[in-house]
Amino acid sequence: MKLIFALLVILPSAFPSEGRDISVTNGERWGNWGRMVMCPWSYRAVGFNLKVEGSQGKGDDTALNGIGLVCRHTENPKQNYTISSSEGGWGSWTTYQDCGTAYLVSFNLRVEQYIGNGDDTAANNIQFSCSNRRVLTGAGMPWGHWGGWSGMCSKGICGIMTKVERPQGGGDDTALNDVKFRCC
Repeated sequence: MKLIFALLVILPSAFPSEGRDISVTNGERWGNWGRMVMCPWSYRAVGFNLKVEGSQGKGDDTALNGIGLVCRHTENPKQNYTISSSEGGWGSWTTYQDCGTAYLVSFNLRVEQYIGNGDDTAANNIQFSCSNRRVLTGAGMPWGHWGGWSGMCSKGICGIMTKVERPQGGGDDTALNDVKFRCC
């Protein structure tokens, strides 16, 4: 009986149901959440690309500035649509990576935690797990550490919401700090 109760408590967070958000615990504190942007009806995310600022040497690094999702129609694989939430103003977009005929189901974020008197970058890179168990690693920056994996969206990811710090003027900029995804 205790085992059944434990499964009823644990499974919903491990496999969020339709319309639930998945997140990780290592996102950073700065910035504001943008709006949740959804794939069109009957689409789900099959791939992604990143907006990344490379190393600035002795300058102010921001690393990960944006995440774009490629949404594909569930019945017509030739119909694609790209979405993204708020993003920082630095860097350029990397090439797309996708799951092939599979779709994105969970993620892991590489984050440099607050270092105080120095150049904070916050989120640096992302990995996605596909429904075919393939893992895709973004072309982000190497600073920080990978956290734990998010819960899993059994029907795929259909929405994105990012937390981005606005430009600080003469201060230390971090750009993208955290991200949440909505399950289909």
